[in-house]
Amino acid sequence: MYYIGLDVHKKTISYCVKDAAGHVHREGKMGSTRRELDAWIQTLPQPRMMAMEATIFTGWIYDYLLPHAEKVKVAHPLMLRAIAASKKKNDRIDAGKIADCLRCDFLPECHMASTEIRDRRRTLRYRHLLVRQMVQMKNRISGLLMESGVSYDKQRLHKMGYFTELFSTNEEISDSIRPLLRLGREHILRGQRLDRALIRSLERDPLLSERLRRLRTIPGVGSITALTWALEIGDYTRFQSVKEAISYCGLCSAEKSSADKVMRMPISKQRNKHIQHVLVEAAKLAPRYSHELALLREKEIQRGNKNRATLAVARKLVAYMLAVDRRKQDFVPAEELAAKAVA
Repeated sequence: MYYIGLDVHKKTISYCVKDAAGHVHREGKMGSTRRELDAWIQTLPQPRMMAMEATIFTGWIYDYLLPHAEKVKVAHPLMLRAIAASKKKNDRIDAGKIADCLRCDFLPECHMASTEIRDRRRTLRYRHLLVRQMVQMKNRISGLLMESGVSYDKQRLHKMGYFTELFSTNEEISDSIRPLLRLGREHILRGQRLDRALIRSLERDPLLSERLRRLRTIPGVGSITALTWALEIGDYTRFQSVKEAISYCGLCSAEKSSADKVMRMPISKQRNKHIQHVLVEAAKLAPRYSHELALLREKEIQRGNKNRATLAVARKLVAYMLAVDRRKQDFVPAEELAAKAVA
């Protein structure tokens, strides 16, 4: 078996080919194009395994190389401490160390979702970008009105009827900011139309539709929460327990233990930030729709910390969604199960 380490960049890829004994068979550099990858693959010995570090360019390279190797692995960048801590660091050395980690089975491998899931996840994350831009534009419109001393109803400002009325009848709005307000409102409306179109396209996707329907049977889980869970989690079978899923979602604190001392740190930054944000926002609303979640939140609030109560509800939502995925059944509240058992 030959072990190949790849140090991937935007324009170039450095590679190192080693045998099982650690002897360098070949090393060099090539361009990050499909044509150069094709020519390079023809020169490689077989059988072979490849590994690379996770970057923004990893996805298409991983898909392209997968049919041409026994295995292709992707390393977790934060756990490749051997490269980051090196005294001398360059692309050639990095590729060699990745090959050594692969050869010795020390590579900190990270999960690589299927191509179908990654394609749909890209659409969902693009939708998140649109939402952020719409919020920025709404804040900018409010700022323009405040700069000009225009009085307005904050709660109704971004509703279509009120904004049209304010724009046409309020004499405090100067002519200098009217074109900017009009452009800002048009930007928001275009973003809202595109947002709805993207969500509908994902909800109607045959690969996701049934799974999304089951997830939405959970109280407090709507379209965005279900979509984010399905596309960010991907293959739920990779989690052996609920605790692993909670850790991946960033809903637990980090731990530093030494000897007999155990220190609980703030919430770890090593998490999937996209699903963490959505779950925290969903946990703030979910107790309105579920008696069980409301009791859980109230119990945690009595201990004196609302943020911990929100995290407790978010962790319970993770447990619910993981159970629904595993059983492939609609969610049934515990109260209904108890009533059926009594009957």
